[in-house]
Amino acid sequence: MSSKTNVLLADDHQLFLDGLNLILKQNRQLNIVAEAASGGEVLELLPNTAVDLIITDLGMPGMKGIDLVKLLKAQYPHIKLIVVTMHHEPEIISEIMYAEAEGYILKSSGKNTILQAVENVINGKTHYDEEVTKLFIENVKQEKKITSALKPLTARELEVLQLITEEMTSKEIAEKLFISKQTVDTHRLNLMQKTGAHTTIGLIKYAIRMGLLSI
Repeated sequence: MSSKTNVLLADDHQLFLDGLNLILKQNRQLNIVAEAASGGEVLELLPNTAVDLIITDLGMPGMKGIDLVKLLKAQYPHIKLIVVTMHHEPEIISEIMYAEAEGYILKSSGKNTILQAVENVINGKTHYDEEVTKLFIENVKQEKKITSALKPLTARELEVLQLITEEMTSKEIAEKLFISKQTVDTHRLNLMQKTGAHTTIGLIKYAIRMGLLSI
């Protein structure tokens, strides 16, 4: 690529930013145009700053890192995004992947890994640390095991579940389906046993995970 890639760095630790600056200067194709110490600062800078790539931490003050990633990918889809963080929880990794960030590397990685990740991303590829990818795959496998172990829901149970996701009470569901409240409560109990949920929120989360409810 002939033109330089404008980079915005975001982290609330200046020492890390200074180190990242030194590492990235080894790639003459990169141009560090701005630094930010929070998600709010990133959003303030973007309207007046030409940025091609953002390298950001997740644990900054104010806005949650995951929320920042989702917002950036929604409002600035042309900007590539690499997350550099200490977080390696499968749930967080999954959310970042589903938000379609181009890269995810751990702060325990060496400078060569960071440089390779940047190189891959600015050339249209993705880069997720091998450890991050393994954690994501294991999480997906675990979810599949849990799902496959669940008993299938009957047509009536699916109907009751749909109405539960619409925040209807047992009495309201009974009236709508022309059945007794006791029967609805029995369906609720069966749903919790089959899905592994313990609360109404758990049932709603199950419905979302199984594609029964869109968000």
